[in-house]
Amino acid sequence: MSLAQIATEPQTIAVVALCFTALAFIHHRLTRSSKLPLPPGPPGSIIFGNSIPKAFAYRKFEEWTQQYGPVFTLRHGFNTLIIIGRLQAATDIMEKEGAATVDRPHNISAGDTLSGGMRVLLTPAGDRFKKMRRALHAHLQPKIVSNYGPTLMRNAKQHIIDIINEPHRHQDHAKRYSASVVMALAYGKNPKSYEDPDIQAVNRCLTRLGNNLRPGMWKVDAYPILRYIPGYLKELQDGHAEELKLFKSQLNEVKMKVVRLSLSYSPSCNLHTRPASISHISYPQTTLLTLPTHPYPHLQERGEEVPSSFGKYLLERQKELELSDDETAYLAGSIFGAGSDTTAGAISIAVLAAACYPDAQRKVQEELDAVIGRVRAPTFADQDILPQTMAFILETFRWRPVTAGGFAHKATRDIVWGNYVIPKGASVIGNVWSIGRDPAFFPDPESFNPQRWLTEEGKIKEDLKAYTFGFGRRVCPGQHMATASVFVNTALIQWAFKVSSDPSSPIDQLAFTESANAHPLPFKVNFEPRVAATLEATRELFEDYGL
Repeated sequence: MSLAQIATEPQTIAVVALCFTALAFIHHRLTRSSKLPLPPGPPGSIIFGNSIPKAFAYRKFEEWTQQYGPVFTLRHGFNTLIIIGRLQAATDIMEKEGAATVDRPHNISAGDTLSGGMRVLLTPAGDRFKKMRRALHAHLQPKIVSNYGPTLMRNAKQHIIDIINEPHRHQDHAKRYSASVVMALAYGKNPKSYEDPDIQAVNRCLTRLGNNLRPGMWKVDAYPILRYIPGYLKELQDGHAEELKLFKSQLNEVKMKVVRLSLSYSPSCNLHTRPASISHISYPQTTLLTLPTHPYPHLQERGEEVPSSFGKYLLERQKELELSDDETAYLAGSIFGAGSDTTAGAISIAVLAAACYPDAQRKVQEELDAVIGRVRAPTFADQDILPQTMAFILETFRWRPVTAGGFAHKATRDIVWGNYVIPKGASVIGNVWSIGRDPAFFPDPESFNPQRWLTEEGKIKEDLKAYTFGFGRRVCPGQHMATASVFVNTALIQWAFKVSSDPSSPIDQLAFTESANAHPLPFKVNFEPRVAATLEATRELFEDYGL
């Protein structure tokens, strides 16, 4: 038997794991600085710790929250996990102690291997995280997002037409919408169909990421020595190669658009020369191009500048942001990766809620009729004047959060909470599913009740939060874009249609994918025309509207 075969034998792995667990336990006891106990939690195996379900762990965490309290402890291999399941505890620990929880735990599988250490979602705190986060915030702040209103509306209008054409594929249409919008943001592209190769490539990467982010999916994150077993991580290594190739090719398309326009409009340029302002170009598409801020003033004068996008922004400022080529590609890729997946899921959840809760849908439609009427369709700019619609959306975020389990943070020092300590180095997980079910803030939490988000005056409450987009300094930088997308699509769908469940195919409200970013499993609904007599007449309305 070869050494590699011996190393992969279950008995060998168990012995090695036992030795390392014992050493980790001794080290933990000797180095703990606080005498306070850990929060209580369920008992687990002496060797392996607690068994964490690979599927729907967030639902099991809610059971343990009810049993052990708002903060409880799990042990997973060498790792101490602190799970937060109630809103006040999340505020105290994840928000007020944000400086001590901004870090991420070391993630060998999805972080180091699949993402090459460059996916901002999983990047540990430090210089790389700060510069990547700075670039994202600069391009996704609310005033920048508002500039993309026409892009959102154009794709939302197409979304409605897609539903009219093929209502049974409404979930695919939501994925097409979100991928098209985020591709426009990231690269200035506008895919027209769910079958577009770009959208298919995006969805392949997102499915892989979501599956591999599930707690306990890879034992290497609990027992790091496993990374040295030959071939053990090959699946993730191959995935990283595919991702990096995709991200680089997309960003290089932006680069080449600039080059082609330059060659077309600069008399002094031809295929054998290059403009002095281009610092580097390489074929095949493996090395990225760094561009100055406005490389071709003559193109701006002719109104033929390459469309604004995050990718173009990064290329223009790559040196200033101190990003390597791979970091630049991954950062641009992160915006169309995570943003596309979560937004599509949230749009489909809003459709599911409308079908399952007709009274809540009716209140939204009454508001749309009173405020917008039927002469025009609601737009991106109507968000502030449609509080009932916004309350419906906030309730979908709470009721079926896309990132239901949240993502792990890492405590960089001991954090005292009540009579317990969250030790330095522990993974701290805000379980979004449980936090949104805190009965102290969300009475009757399993009911779908948008009114809980409204004051007596009918305005959105400013002091109620379900932490749908994360916590503290790790809050999702794309939250404004995601909320705007879910708002405009939900408003248009409920303005145009009455959505109802199909009696021949009952909806299971808990039937979701097992991935970290959850989508409803396929479900059937009926789209009955509301602002016109027929679906065909509804299509004509949307084709005529200059949304």
